[in-house]
Formats: sequence, C-alpha cells, structure tokens
Amino acid sequence: MLDFLPEAMREPTVLAVPYFLVMLGLEFFAAAKLNDVDEQGRAPKGAYFGKDTRASLWMGVVSIGTSALSKFVALFAYTAIFAYVAPWHLPMTAWYTWVIGFVGLDFLFYWEHRIAHRVRLVWATHQAHHSSEYFNFATALRQKWNNSMSMIMWAPLVLLGVPPAVVFAVYSLNLIYQFWVHTERVDKLWRPIEFVMNTPSHHRVHHGNDAEYLDRNYGGVFIIWDRLFGSFQREIFRPHYGLTTQVDTYNIWKLQTHEYVSLARDVAAAPRWRDKLGYIFGPPGWAPEAARTEPLPQRSAT
Repeated sequence: MLDFLPEAMREPTVLAVPYFLVMLGLEFFAAAKLNDVDEQGRAPKGAYFGKDTRASLWMGVVSIGTSALSKFVALFAYTAIFAYVAPWHLPMTAWYTWVIGFVGLDFLFYWEHRIAHRVRLVWATHQAHHSSEYFNFATALRQKWNNSMSMIMWAPLVLLGVPPAVVFAVYSLNLIYQFWVHTERVDKLWRPIEFVMNTPSHHRVHHGNDAEYLDRNYGGVFIIWDRLFGSFQREIFRPHYGLTTQVDTYNIWKLQTHEYVSLARDVAAAPRWRDKLGYIFGPPGWAPEAARTEPLPQRSAT
C-alpha cells in the first residue's frame, strides 16, 4: 500500500495507525466508564478532555507529514554518508544489523531526548509533546513538527554502516513502542521488565511537572540508559502533568510555536551576546545572573 514511496521512506508508523486508534478507543471507553477522582480532586486517571484530545490528534496528523518531509531530506544526506563515508556496510538482511540499529538508535534517542530537555532551542520544539495536562494515548500522538534534531542524531548510525532504510524503520518501531507507555491504566509491571524497559510507570514520571520528576526518565524503549547515566526516577506518587507554566490554549499552532516566540523575545531583549547565546543554548528557564531571582525551572513554558 506504500509502494509509491521510496523503500526507505515506507513508514511502519502509518501501518500502525489502526493499532493506535483501537488502543485509544479502548482507553477512552474505560475512562468514560470508570470514576476514580484522586484525593486532590483531579481528573480520573487516563481521563480524556475533548478539546485537549482533538489538539493532540491534529498535532499527530500534521506530524506525519512533517516527519515524512524531514526524512525525505535526511534520506539524501544519509545515502551520501552511507555510500561515500561509512567505512563498511552492514548487510540489510542480517539479523545483527537490525539489532545494532534498534539498540543503537534507542541509545541515541536517549541523548537526543536529554538534549531536548536541557537546550532551550531544542526544547522549543519538544515542549509541545509535554503541553497536555492529561496523560493518555492521545497524548502519545501529540508530536512535535520539527524533526531536524532527530535526523541529526541518527546520522552516526549511518556512519557506522547501518543502511538508511534500517535507521528509518527502527526509528518508527521505537516510536510505535513508545505509544503504549502513555497511559495511567497500566500499573507497575514485573520487576525485571521495569528494570530494563521503559514502561507506563517510568514514562508517567517523565511527563510529570513535579519537582521530584522534572527531567527524568528519557529512555525510549530501554530505561537502562537512565539507570546508567543518572537520570532515573521511580514513580512514587501520581504526577501532575504538563509544563511547569501551562500554556492554557488548544490552538495547535500556538502549542507548537509559543516557545519559539518567547525565545526570540528573550534573545532580542538581551543586551549582550553571551546572554543571547545563554537563552538559545542554556536550559529552559535560563536567565542572566542579574535577572535571576529564583531557582531555574527546568520545564518552563516561557
């Protein structure tokens, strides 16, 4: 059904759309039938809110197109690197090529994800995914529209001889795996699974805006990277979701661009080049010492 696309551009994520819709529908039905408001009077676990859900779904639809475009551009660069720079070429049909590609991409995803939370220019894109105050399967589809950082981060795999088609395929498989961890309906799993794999419990922590949870659990498929590099946090209470300063809009254009506007405003107002660069490459919430009156928020919407 995707024969009209180049082989390397055929998207497993497109084929997974029915799975996404079925899972979303099941969770939506469960949320409608169950009433478990927490002790703070917050929405039931896994609840859906119409405007929020529609915003997430439309952001996901647009992201399919922008992701395909970025991959189309990256395909030319990847092909050149693979053909003329890579010291060897791993066979696409060999099982170990896929294992290397899958594990290697998840390792690079961890670092790309960590950079996205610690460099404001990259956070300006990624924050859209964190902007929902709900945590459900619809939130999983609330994707960024600018995939340039991801395409840059996957290039080392091609340099090491992983065929571009394998890189694109395992990237899509990585995203498909991450869909199911966006739910409050699944409790903690068997301890060995929780130790190695990213699970709903681990990813709920990642989406929490509570001080204990900020900038933790960056892993995509494997949580082991967080354990190795000191960013792991276990779930100790139900998180509060969203940004530390909520955006309070369901306009998908504003949800995607408001942080770029805020960043541009801060850069324009900064009198010194070192401050301008600090706003761009520093963490979200960074400000010059003279303007800093309180500890830095690590996931600010402004």
